[in-house]
Amino acid sequence: MNVFSVVRKRWGSVSPEDNNAKKPDIPTDLLFKCPRCGTVSFSEEFNANGKVCVNCNYHSRLTARERLDITIDKGSLVEFDKGMLSKNPINFPGYEEKQQKLRDRTGLEDAVVTGKCRIRNREVVIIVMDSHFLMASMGSVVGEKITRAFEYATANRLPVIAFTASGGARMQEGIVSLMQMAKTSGAVARHNEAGLLYITVMTDPTTGGVTASFASLGDIIIAEPKVLIGFAGRRVIEGTIKQKLPDEFQSAEFMLENGFVDMIVDRKKMRRTLAHLLALHDSDGGGSV
Repeated sequence: MNVFSVVRKRWGSVSPEDNNAKKPDIPTDLLFKCPRCGTVSFSEEFNANGKVCVNCNYHSRLTARERLDITIDKGSLVEFDKGMLSKNPINFPGYEEKQQKLRDRTGLEDAVVTGKCRIRNREVVIIVMDSHFLMASMGSVVGEKITRAFEYATANRLPVIAFTASGGARMQEGIVSLMQMAKTSGAVARHNEAGLLYITVMTDPTTGGVTASFASLGDIIIAEPKVLIGFAGRRVIEGTIKQKLPDEFQSAEFMLENGFVDMIVDRKKMRRTLAHLLALHDSDGGGSV
């Protein structure tokens, strides 16, 4: 029995001829359709599987809070720079109103959460981007929070783990958003010069100016399965080079095959994998794996 048969059996169906019939009260979030393979499954089953497609293993997008809940030690987060809000540097029409609506909807001030936490009792600075806020585009606040997180990690000799998910630079902030690429990259460079570990975890999607800056500078670059990683879009590239790109182009698997990504890790194994990597690079030898 397919999922639509179950829906009809559970909530019934209405004949188009019966105009007076009461429409069934079917929840709008009952089903999830995978954007990669098109498989439709019950949201309850999908969520129970860690928001991973049961058919093709596509790892769907998480909120920053969901990501933190499954990654860090419970109650260990000390969040940085809460309350930092973006201005409207180029007076983009409706930008302030759009941001406020997203703040109300997501509970975030902007598209990234940064802070100090522990992963299996190992202290680390964490950066988590959230695609539910303006597609996690990198504006002045996102760039500033990421830069400050790296500066804190450098000053306190801590490793950094960054979960990236972004559509790139934020067009509503114009050249100011593009400046964040250089600023974040400079902070990563100073962290690297101090001999400290930086792990990037690329999630769906990681594109544009984020890929072209701090997301690609990790000492170890991890990706979740099936996620989109790239700079420009497929159509732009094909139009520029006048060639058809492979079907799997810009997938995590394609990036692994071509050396851009070091490993692909399932969501259920991510916390354990990060703990192992931190242990391997921990000169103090603290914590358990």
